[in-house]
Amino acid sequence: MSGEAGHKGGGPADAPSGGRRRLTSWLTTRSVARQVFLLQLALVVLLVAAAVVALVVQARRDTMADARHRTIAAAQSFAHAPGLVRALQNDFPTVELQPLAEGARKAAGIDALIVYELDGITLTHSDPTQLGKHVIGPYAEAAAGRPFTRTFQGALGLSVVSAAPVRDARGDVVAIVSAAVTVEKVQDSLDQQLPVILGSAAGALGLVALGTGLVSRRLRRQTHGLGPAEMTRMYEHHDAVLHAVREGVLITGRDHRLLLANDEARRLLDLPADAEGRPVTELGLEPSLTALLSSDRIATDEVHLAADRLLALNKRVTLPPGGQHGSVVTLRDTTELRSLSGRAEVARERLTLLYDAGVRIGTTLDVVRTAEELAEVASPGFADVVTVELLDPVLSGEEPAGAGTELRRTALAGLTEDHPLYPSGELIRFVPGSPVDISVTEGRSVVVTDLASSTGWRAQDEERARRVLRYGIHSLAVVPLRARGVVLGVANFWRSVGSPPFTDEDLSFAEELGNRAAVSIDNARRYTREHTMAVTLQRSLMPRSLPGDETLDVASRYLPAESGVGGDWFDVIPLPGARVALVVGDVVGHGLHAAATMGRLRIAVHNFSALDLSPDELIWRLDELVALIDVDEPSEVWGETITGATCLCAVYDSVSGEVAVASAGHLPLAFVRPDGSVGFLEPPVSPPLGLGAGMPVETARAILPEGSRLVLYTDGLLEDRTRDPDDSLAALRDALTGPGRTPEETCAAVIGTMLPTGSGDDVALLVAGVRRMAPDRVAVWDVPRDPAAVSPVRNACARKLAEWGLEDIAFGTELILSELITNAVRYGLDPVRVRLLYSGSLICEVSDGSSTAPYIRRAADTDEGGRGLFLVAQYAEKWGTRYSPRGKTIWAAQATAPGAGPDLEELGEDDILGQWDDAEL
Repeated sequence: MSGEAGHKGGGPADAPSGGRRRLTSWLTTRSVARQVFLLQLALVVLLVAAAVVALVVQARRDTMADARHRTIAAAQSFAHAPGLVRALQNDFPTVELQPLAEGARKAAGIDALIVYELDGITLTHSDPTQLGKHVIGPYAEAAAGRPFTRTFQGALGLSVVSAAPVRDARGDVVAIVSAAVTVEKVQDSLDQQLPVILGSAAGALGLVALGTGLVSRRLRRQTHGLGPAEMTRMYEHHDAVLHAVREGVLITGRDHRLLLANDEARRLLDLPADAEGRPVTELGLEPSLTALLSSDRIATDEVHLAADRLLALNKRVTLPPGGQHGSVVTLRDTTELRSLSGRAEVARERLTLLYDAGVRIGTTLDVVRTAEELAEVASPGFADVVTVELLDPVLSGEEPAGAGTELRRTALAGLTEDHPLYPSGELIRFVPGSPVDISVTEGRSVVVTDLASSTGWRAQDEERARRVLRYGIHSLAVVPLRARGVVLGVANFWRSVGSPPFTDEDLSFAEELGNRAAVSIDNARRYTREHTMAVTLQRSLMPRSLPGDETLDVASRYLPAESGVGGDWFDVIPLPGARVALVVGDVVGHGLHAAATMGRLRIAVHNFSALDLSPDELIWRLDELVALIDVDEPSEVWGETITGATCLCAVYDSVSGEVAVASAGHLPLAFVRPDGSVGFLEPPVSPPLGLGAGMPVETARAILPEGSRLVLYTDGLLEDRTRDPDDSLAALRDALTGPGRTPEETCAAVIGTMLPTGSGDDVALLVAGVRRMAPDRVAVWDVPRDPAAVSPVRNACARKLAEWGLEDIAFGTELILSELITNAVRYGLDPVRVRLLYSGSLICEVSDGSSTAPYIRRAADTDEGGRGLFLVAQYAEKWGTRYSPRGKTIWAAQATAPGAGPDLEELGEDDILGQWDDAEL
């Protein structure tokens, strides 16, 4: 029920909508029928409008004429009425005339019948208020005895007025009779006629529009709704298009008579001049073609023979208006197309293969893989078997010095495991006269269509040649792989049973394929050479061994990028005072420039470390150096600048356990506590090297527990496009977490977790297990600023040396301490402190609050002092000055091995003691 109700409810609403759409569509169609309809309708409207206007004008004219006639007739009739003259001669004519005039007015159907005396006094009037009044009007003509009719503005308004004279017996005019009809009344009479006129016009318009619509609809059907421009264009170009088209067109009727044939159909079928109108069976066509044209069967791209031509036919049945169906047949000559289709298909396959070669060859910068890609692309699309042989220098990245005939087979494709050809990797010496020898030495391609009859090819290895022929291989094309005029190797294309021999066209394609592959192989060779050079340079500039002692255990990893060597580096630099500097950096870019720049920065760090600078000052000095290098050596030198390199420097003090870190745009230092937990020590952010612009560098400090591990790394360890940087740091934290690992185990775990499949960037990883120096190996004394205090401190130091078993170097140590303490007491500031550190060597340190450092000079014979530092330099392996915010520290290191230290007999102990200024003590 609901479904029926919905259907019934929707029908009437849809019908007007559909009708409006059809009407709108028809009216907006620029067809001939529409234009004819609109033109006819416009003409009819104009004619009807003109007729209506004419009728209205005529009716108005007739109405006015009728008003004039009635008024003049009424005026003259009353003027000649019997007794009128007699009544006028009475003393009170109005009394007698007024009733008579009103009766006549009503009888005549006019608005007023007025009698005037000749002096203009009104005797009768339809309006009693006008009686006796004197009026002035156009009555002179009537007073002269001539009746008239006028339209003028009177007491009744705009009126049609007629006047007639009243004559007495002698013929003299004694009065005037005026009859009036208002124009308003005349208009009312006309308005009563207008509905009839307009109704008649509307009816006529409707009938004409209906007839016009029927004619237009018929015309629209005949013209199929085409517009005038379309019909004109169709008829103007019908013959030209039909006869200029490169396909034959036949149109047959229901009785299978030929109705139309264009010029191309006449040419292809050799039709007679009077073919149109004749049955297709009488046209002398081939039986199969005649059978198709005389049937109602539909055909699509059927091939039929017509004389010496192969014609492709398409036939469709048409059903034109009126129900008389026919057929349309198109014919296309495919004789030449058939002969070209085979070659076109081969060309298409070759173009596809070349496109695949451009996409698939050279995807990597590996020489061997590029050769394998060439073999894989060409087999089996072009050849059944493909082998590639390259010169040995090419495989190592070098450019061949000359074209030699000793080549190494690099790639094989299209062979089974039991193939008889030389295996991959074998070095082959090709004999003179063989196809490969000719191709390499002469630099041209060679085709051997029949290997069985080729003596040059068989001469290479007679036994192997017989096995190759038994395997089914019968044809060979050899193409040299040449780039920049240098032959890198050859590509051999082989065909076996079931494939035709190679032709000259095949050779041209093989050369194009070989040229494309040669460019990729040469690029890979040059990259291999540069990569090898960069790796060699990089590894030569990296530290060959890392220092370590009882307070430091170091392990490292350096992984070059798969796509090229970068500028990642690390270093471990021992510092005086039982300290060590751990440095890691990353130079922007890849290749030789990055490796060379890394070496320059590493040397600069070593030089700055020799000055015993703090981490922040070292980074600041390095930033200044990079900025200076970029200014002095513009990018034209290397093609790049150093600006943007990052660096992190950490100094660990094994006595206090403190680590101080400064960074120039580098990733934070990670440290692993003894319990296995991981933390990051992040100094305040500083820009990369060369971009500091004099900005200060700040240091972050932390006291590490005994047995901690410091982890320094470059961004290649964290680079992963699938992970957020914070997620990468979290992954590194997870990889480092865990107690009881050695630095070597930590490196292996981190690399295995973070880079399971390699990295696209260089990776430098440095892990240092740090321990504190044993307290019993450290001795500290505070020294008053009193020369007398030198001797007790020196004696205490001697006792500590005896405790450590260092009596062999006690004399030199006492001399060094005496000189350094005496200088601090004499020239320094409080506080003065002495510290002895015994690890791998003995380090004597004397600190004071002054920032003025002594220096070595040669004392004159007359000088009383100036020889102390000379003695220190003679007994110490090395010495130096370290500055701090609280002053300076002068240190001297001595070797502790048996027999270490200077030979006193060789130096002359008496001479040395003679130069000792006891007064300084």
